[in-house]
Amino acid sequence: MKKLIATVLFSILSVISINAQKLENSTLWKIEGNGLEKPSYIFGTIHITCDASLEDDVKKALDETSQVVLEIDMDDPSMQTKMMGGMYMKDGKKISDLVSKEDYAIIDSLITNEVGMPLKMVENIKPFFLIAMLYPKMLDCPMQSFEQELMAVATEQKEDINGLETIEDQMKVFDDIPYEDQVADLLKTAKDNLQKDRDMFTKMLDIYKDENIEALIAMMNDDESSSVNKHQDKLLINRNKNWIPKISEYAIEQPTFFGVGAGHLAGEFGVINLLREAGYTVSAIME
Repeated sequence: MKKLIATVLFSILSVISINAQKLENSTLWKIEGNGLEKPSYIFGTIHITCDASLEDDVKKALDETSQVVLEIDMDDPSMQTKMMGGMYMKDGKKISDLVSKEDYAIIDSLITNEVGMPLKMVENIKPFFLIAMLYPKMLDCPMQSFEQELMAVATEQKEDINGLETIEDQMKVFDDIPYEDQVADLLKTAKDNLQKDRDMFTKMLDIYKDENIEALIAMMNDDESSSVNKHQDKLLINRNKNWIPKISEYAIEQPTFFGVGAGHLAGEFGVINLLREAGYTVSAIME
């Protein structure tokens, strides 16, 4: 259960920024130079997918490294408790405080039909998390996670699993973004009964299969009215910047395999560009 909750959280946070220089179509990149004795690798995942099988080049990179670092430490035994506590809106806020009676009824219908419980039972949960509960419904297949596959390899190889940020860091993002903006996204999802979201997931999975990380950014930036687009500083840019010194620390200590959402890789403030600005050589693995 805790791995599923973390996967859902990652999915909310898989957002993107503005394109910088043209990057190769690859989700696996080698990090070298700048004092590193051995290379590390960074792999762009998609947190919810139909097929999370690891390609041979990813397996090879895992063999050449000695620890796995994800966005958060999914092996932390306190993770589920911390995440559950952070799912609720502060100050006793509820969905009914944020929308009209008519819009509440629309959201209630969706949650009741798709989640199997009335909105009244979960209306104090942050709207982004209510949207996340619907993610499995947007796929026409059983849900799989690359993070769980990476963890399985790390466990098999008896390697440490660590994180670039804490649970508390991630949960704070959803308090920094106004609940009114979050509920506006939930209402849009409810009004078209998941259709746009299903179409987006299908397109996103196709783009990910092509490893086109820049097309992924372009697609996710199309909807200028979404909270993802409005709050990229909180959802993406600030987090990417905070990750760079952490990536450096882990990579200097030992060769490391980093797994983060593919939306974090490209763009002016993407991890690849930020690592290059920090002095590292970051090159695509093309196999």
